[in-house]
Amino acid sequence: MPLAPPPWLAHALRAQRGPIPWNAVVRGALSAGPVLLVAVLVGQTSVGVVAAIAAMLAGINDRPGSRRVSVTRIGVPALAGAVGMVVGTYAGEYTGAVALTVLLTLVGLIAGGISAVGPVASAAGTQLLVASAIGAGMPLPEEGWLRAVAYLGGACWLLALRLLLPTPGALAGDFRFDGEREAVAGVYDAVADLLDAAGTEHATARRVALTAALDHAQDALTGPRLRRYASSAAERRLHAQYAAALPLAEAATALAWAAEAVPGRASAGPRRLAAAVRENTRTGPLPAPDRSRPALRALDDALLRAAEAFDRGRGGDLHTRRRTVRDLLRSVLGAGGREYGLRVALCFGAGVAVAQALHHAHWYGEHEHWYWLPATAVFLVKPDLGPLASRVLCRAAGTVLGALVFAGFALVLPRPEGLVALVAVSGALIPVATRHFAAQTAVVTVLVLALVMVGGEPQASAGRITETLLACAIVLIVGHLPMPGQRGGGVRSRLAAAGGAAQAYLAHVLEETERRPGPRETGRTGPRGAEAAAGDTLTQDTDTRPLRWTLRREAYRALAEARTAIAVAAAELPALARHSEGADEIVAVLERIVDTTTACAVHLDDSGRLASEQVGRLAELLDEVGRLDRGRMRVGLRRPELPPTR
Repeated sequence: MPLAPPPWLAHALRAQRGPIPWNAVVRGALSAGPVLLVAVLVGQTSVGVVAAIAAMLAGINDRPGSRRVSVTRIGVPALAGAVGMVVGTYAGEYTGAVALTVLLTLVGLIAGGISAVGPVASAAGTQLLVASAIGAGMPLPEEGWLRAVAYLGGACWLLALRLLLPTPGALAGDFRFDGEREAVAGVYDAVADLLDAAGTEHATARRVALTAALDHAQDALTGPRLRRYASSAAERRLHAQYAAALPLAEAATALAWAAEAVPGRASAGPRRLAAAVRENTRTGPLPAPDRSRPALRALDDALLRAAEAFDRGRGGDLHTRRRTVRDLLRSVLGAGGREYGLRVALCFGAGVAVAQALHHAHWYGEHEHWYWLPATAVFLVKPDLGPLASRVLCRAAGTVLGALVFAGFALVLPRPEGLVALVAVSGALIPVATRHFAAQTAVVTVLVLALVMVGGEPQASAGRITETLLACAIVLIVGHLPMPGQRGGGVRSRLAAAGGAAQAYLAHVLEETERRPGPRETGRTGPRGAEAAAGDTLTQDTDTRPLRWTLRREAYRALAEARTAIAVAAAELPALARHSEGADEIVAVLERIVDTTTACAVHLDDSGRLASEQVGRLAELLDEVGRLDRGRMRVGLRRPELPPTR
């Protein structure tokens, strides 16, 4: 029997799969390299180096999705990077070594706390710290404000490419919404996959995939906009198509919860809707309905409403709620934000202190570029890039490989034109290299070494390897230091958020149970009477369904975020992984509670009451989560009073 590698090593060896994003490759080739070339030709090489670094970091954030989302995903971190460039430049010019170290440590504390808010905030925190290290540790002739303008210009150039260049093969209708269209079509495909897997062992995995597809589509459609509502017919149509998918997803989840196979034709309707979204056409004929069960009746009703919404295309609610300032502050100042901020501050501050000591000891020689060590520590301390041991291993291997590759190119390439071409090629490789941290590190190392050599720094591959290894040692030590409060704050905060979202969703469905009369109370009996009564109550309470779908989306999204945080924590070294033990059991029970609540909601719409099986399952799951909640991981899920079955 072969021995399985430990989780931290298995994570380091794992790479993402998928087709090559050729559109992102083209944007990468047209970003940093051309920006640097123009700067060299006009005699502003140092400005071009800063702009090309910003374009490179923007390329790392250039992920699949809609154009609207890319404005936030690329633009917000770029703004943070520009601020960091100003802070780092003036701090490096007007403060001594000790004051500079203290100041940048405080910046690390702020950036680390902000990073706990979410992926975009995390990317902003990363660029804030990297740019502040570069501003302080890469002496350039330009003023701080001009460096910030150059930094913003480099990032905005890539953002302009993202907004203006069409995606090959996605020209149906208005190409500006190709990312949104593909995301919404993916939701319908995921619904069909879940229906096909109902009653099989793959149902849970398909339900998780459906959650991911809904999250992706929701993000793709809810990016920043100049107007409050969708301003074009194509965008309103996409909003309507996304909103129509939510009842389908609810019905499919209820069918999967029942663990019974459904007729094969049940998935044909969602697949036809997916094709209609991709091709920007009408739905055409849908398969004959099967209304033998409540969830199948809900599926059939949702298909009919979807077809109507597709034809009208009048827009629809995206079922999202903006996070308030209080919510953001709770994330920053909560247990997860405090632990994250403190760890980032210690790692970044220690990196700056060691780099300053080496700089004043003239370890760098006549050149004063000491930014590499603290910038490396920033990437290593980011938990959203993977477990600590995996990040350290991949960073070290990628830096060694990239430095050796660049050393070979530096011997044969003409300067500066050969190095500019190397920057362009590296920029094109970044979208592919982001699938593995070591590959990304290798490509970024080649690109940065080429940039700084164009800017006048000599070939320094050996020094970069040494500094990277020092940064790895710093982060490994700081990452395992005991911290104030409980460890595993990131996992605990995500788990608490998931528990709160599940609680809100369950409470809402139970409140609907109290508001809706059952069939006997309306004077109707039999299947047709129950169906008619349910229709009456749906008409009366139709305004509650959008809120239910919003709460359902929030619950599943919070559970997915908790799952991700737990998976990363479980792949740490044993000294860190033990602090999140038991969290996976709790989130699994919470997922089953949300699934059961969804089945209750579908049955409630059909008959106006809950089935005894559903109430019994909820009681069992609430007892189980209560038992697990008494352990080290606490979610604070309060047991609601379940209604009696009728």
